Amino acid sequence: MKADALPPRALFDGRVHFEIPVFQRPYVWSEDDQWEPLWQDVVRVAEQLVVAGSDEDALAAVSVHFLGAIVFKARTAHSGDVTRYEVIDGQQRTTTLQLLLDAAQRVFADLDYVDQVEAMEELTTNSANRFQGKAEQLKLRPSRVDLGAFTAVMTGGSLNGYADHRIAEAHGFFCGRIASWVGKDSPSDDVRLQRAQALTGVLQSRLMVVAIDLSQHDDDQLIFETLNDRGTPLLKADLIKNWVFQQGEKLRADIDTWPDRYWLEFDDPWWREEIPQGRRNRARIDIFLQYWLTMRTRAEVLIDDTFRSFMQHAVGHCTSVGSAEDFLTALVNDASTFRGLATMPQDTIVGRFYHRVVQEFELAATTPLLMWLASDNHAYPEDQVALALSSLESWVVRRTLLRLSPSDVNRFMVSALTMLDGVEADNVGNVLKEYLSNQHAESRRWPTDDEIKTELPELRLYGRVKQNRLRVVLLALEQLLRTKRNETVTITGDLQVEHVMPRKWKQHWDSQPPLDETATRARDRRVDSIGNLTLVTPQLNGGLSNRPWTDSEAKLVASKGKAAGKGKHSLLNQYSLLALTKDLLNGNQDGWTEAGIQARSVQLTDSICQVWPGPLPTPAQSSTT
Repeated sequence: MKADALPPRALFDGRVHFEIPVFQRPYVWSEDDQWEPLWQDVVRVAEQLVVAGSDEDALAAVSVHFLGAIVFKARTAHSGDVTRYEVIDGQQRTTTLQLLLDAAQRVFADLDYVDQVEAMEELTTNSANRFQGKAEQLKLRPSRVDLGAFTAVMTGGSLNGYADHRIAEAHGFFCGRIASWVGKDSPSDDVRLQRAQALTGVLQSRLMVVAIDLSQHDDDQLIFETLNDRGTPLLKADLIKNWVFQQGEKLRADIDTWPDRYWLEFDDPWWREEIPQGRRNRARIDIFLQYWLTMRTRAEVLIDDTFRSFMQHAVGHCTSVGSAEDFLTALVNDASTFRGLATMPQDTIVGRFYHRVVQEFELAATTPLLMWLASDNHAYPEDQVALALSSLESWVVRRTLLRLSPSDVNRFMVSALTMLDGVEADNVGNVLKEYLSNQHAESRRWPTDDEIKTELPELRLYGRVKQNRLRVVLLALEQLLRTKRNETVTITGDLQVEHVMPRKWKQHWDSQPPLDETATRARDRRVDSIGNLTLVTPQLNGGLSNRPWTDSEAKLVASKGKAAGKGKHSLLNQYSLLALTKDLLNGNQDGWTEAGIQARSVQLTDSICQVWPGPLPTPAQSSTT
């Protein structure tokens, strides 16, 4: 077989006709899983071309996007006919690519861009007169199930009966996206033309497929079955491993020793286990490599670009055997750091940050910066790492409690990495804290003590902030109270967030006469505030339920079991050992009121400011203190 990386201009060049066998499944790709991600990749590359303009060096640096593999086999061609190929594997991406090319042609035609129309038409149509009205007119003939819809959309025919077909939906999707990006969002005719030219360039030359051309002696059915049924999907790391060892061979390194020295760690099954990343599951090693490259290149690296980004970054570090081995040593060291994050004790600054921020607050986007600070390759002083991570943790917690958007975290971490590059090791924590303190954009600012103390006591947290994040905050407050007054103990087990005044307070906690509508809304908000929350075990949580506060009130409620006749105050006092809970029980034996909740909200907010100190004061603030 022959395998080449080809762009559409080469794949569909000349009089060619690809046919999808009748036995293959219908077209099944969808907007969420394939069309939108593909379009985003196309736009990403097109925008790079727009920025590059006519600068040859900048154009040469613009990336390409790999769509995957297409396996085909040449069929016997008749004299003067088209060159025919049977698509063995990759019919979904081949069909999608043709629909995308034709959609671009339609939009360009509406804009009267003749050159761009012609460029796209050459990739979808065999224009010779002898092919008009025949199957060979189009460069792709799909399976029988999709033939009618495909022919209709590609020739501009009537969609009667095909409007809801997946083929028609895909074509309409790409038409809409292209028209919006090229036309509606463009501020001028010049920009519109520039975007059309850039998109044409991408669709012609910067979308790549691995085109595998089978010989007549290859068993295409066996290859199809192997690709689809028996094979294990390649990870980005597998591609990287192959590339690394190829580079070693070129450098004449002792690559017989490289597997044990530089890849033995990655052969452990732990690295290939899939864990959640966003809405998908990814192998740990691919996630690590994505974060590692972000850390090393100080640029946002998408998971699908990991292999290309690795090659671009590594090639400059593999110019000799010595430089290549130093590079791989650094990679292995950082892999060891990454693997140790999840098992690092939570009483260490790195372990606590990973548990709280990465796991519980689900901000994995901070991992590249965490790895940078924790890496043995950098050897930062422990006190500076502690200052850097505690500052970043405070930034995360304060923004989360005030429900500020995390949408810019990825880019912000890249900016922070760029800023830290070259900073003296004994100053890295100070510099990061100052950098965080100086952010003023809404998506990046670090809330001050004044803002926290003004807003947090009045906020409805429960139901707005995830319970696991609230648990982190309450456990940290418990630790602060114990540090001040109690013995130091380790709290284990799955503690649950509990409302002291229950959410269904009307059952046993309403006043006489009952609260009016305005007062009811105010109480509902207060019940979900920080001052009304504590932690209890699951077993105690089930027993507390909506019961009254005092024993005298509880005796009036029909109940059974060991807790019959006991109020919430008694049960919490009997079973809870938390200083966080004991504090609210003292002095509130006769009732737990909204005034008590408000006072405790203020108290806990002050404690939050102690656990997570805020930003450095601005010059204006400093002058008034």
